[in-house]
Amino acid sequence: MNVKKQFEEGLLTKNPVLVQLLGMCSVLAITTSLFNGLGMGISVTIILICSNVLISALRKVIPSQIRIASYIVIIAGFVTIVDLLLQAFLPDLAESLGVFIPLIVVNCIILGRAEAFASKNGVIASALDGLFQGIGYTVALVAMCVIRELLGSGTFGGGLLNGGEGIRIIPEGYPAMQMIMPVGGFLTLGFVVAGFQYYMRRRQSKKKEGVK
Repeated sequence: MNVKKQFEEGLLTKNPVLVQLLGMCSVLAITTSLFNGLGMGISVTIILICSNVLISALRKVIPSQIRIASYIVIIAGFVTIVDLLLQAFLPDLAESLGVFIPLIVVNCIILGRAEAFASKNGVIASALDGLFQGIGYTVALVAMCVIRELLGSGTFGGGLLNGGEGIRIIPEGYPAMQMIMPVGGFLTLGFVVAGFQYYMRRRQSKKKEGVK
């Protein structure tokens, strides 16, 4: 178990959003405020950790013929728990995220890590994989939220700061409303992915130069 490698994969080299391009529906739909991004990111991280741990613990007793169906049932159980907790303690967040919380059941990130990692590794390694992949997912969401909220609403920290209204940075009337609409999601994702890939290429080039 290489914790440093797992952390680097989750945050950088195998980032679920910026590299693998998984879970795009929620990424494009809910990244209009920092509140939404943090809420979805933390929810997915909790579900990733819990489902990875249980799937890893049961990996030797789950028949291979029904493993995918079993994973979905396990994931659905944790999604239901998180959904009910949000409705009970954070109703505003539950209403804002809407159907995208139940849709975590079929999120490719969760099922992908269950099949690619948790079903082949121990409980501790699987828990760390879920944590680091969740952190990578949350960081990508927050980056998109900050950009879209700032350019589309002119605020920062919507839903969290200043009584939920966020801190106004750009005066009213100036923000581009399109940035909080679907087209803004696609544009922001494209620029964020492009910027990230440029950073990764520069990073690899520096590593190669260092080796030489």
